[in-house]
Amino acid sequence: MKDLTLAESYAIISLNSLDSLQMITIKRIALRCVAAAAILELYLNEGFTKLGDKYLLKKNILDQPITTLYQVEVLKKLFKKQDCLEGTLEWWLRKASKLSGRELKKIEHAITDSLRGVDLLEEVPNLLGCDLEYVTATISMREYRSNKSEFTKQTEGIRSELLEDGCITDESIVMLWLLRESCCLPEIFSANELETVLERFNELYQNNTLAKKLLPITIQNKMEVIVKGFLLRKKRFSKTLTGIGLNFTFPIIERTESVFIETEAYFSSADQRLEDVIKRLKKYQHEVTILRAGAVPLLKIDNVLYEAAPTARVYKIPVHGVQLRRYQMY
Repeated sequence: MKDLTLAESYAIISLNSLDSLQMITIKRIALRCVAAAAILELYLNEGFTKLGDKYLLKKNILDQPITTLYQVEVLKKLFKKQDCLEGTLEWWLRKASKLSGRELKKIEHAITDSLRGVDLLEEVPNLLGCDLEYVTATISMREYRSNKSEFTKQTEGIRSELLEDGCITDESIVMLWLLRESCCLPEIFSANELETVLERFNELYQNNTLAKKLLPITIQNKMEVIVKGFLLRKKRFSKTLTGIGLNFTFPIIERTESVFIETEAYFSSADQRLEDVIKRLKKYQHEVTILRAGAVPLLKIDNVLYEAAPTARVYKIPVHGVQLRRYQMY
């Protein structure tokens, strides 16, 4: 397996489970940071010519074989018709993060193609696409799924390096900055661990030259950060015992956690309901394991546990089926 670049390692973490078709807010934030990572790779690999506190780059770097496709997509948008550019590190990062949605889409294709080429990223149907309302509306929903072992390797690597005493590499400092700017830290560290993370950030700022230069820089779009923060809090709440109960009664709270699959017959038996559910899930290429049968089966769907609770929804006529609700381990 090839060695991943900084941007590729970051994409493995940040793009996992994100919508692969639509430019949603969370994905836009992640792609802005992929563009910034392309610049930081050049910085770490001494691709810039240092002029005082500024960094110069010539356009001919686009023709060099070591320049990756996603770096080309970022840099050619910055250069436009100019033969060289120079600016502070903050200037370069801010310019790279302000690319348009169309330009971010090209960067997305470049970075995801490189990962799919080595089987570290794939597009799979979103579980919500199995819902009756989405099926009848013929709405296609797909998402990115990172290679499980590589995702674990990347997240556990950054966790161990930050939470344990010892030196932190420049690459890890940059990765932490990218995770901070894309608001991904709460997805990797618990609330208690985040306190340790803050202490480590302060320690790095005091004692590390790169951290002192990089950590004060921010490329966040405030409105996008507010939207992502709200969505993350809502999703975390929906996974608590209280949230699971409320979301089952009021599915609108977190739609992705309330998938309704209809049965082919009214008042069907438990076995028939389960057969209909499995049929729908497998049709949409989801991996399903039955952990418990009975009136309320327990299913493992793509490594997440769900209970298939019998229910009905009222449209013009009542429709019987099951609603998948996340199973909370006690």
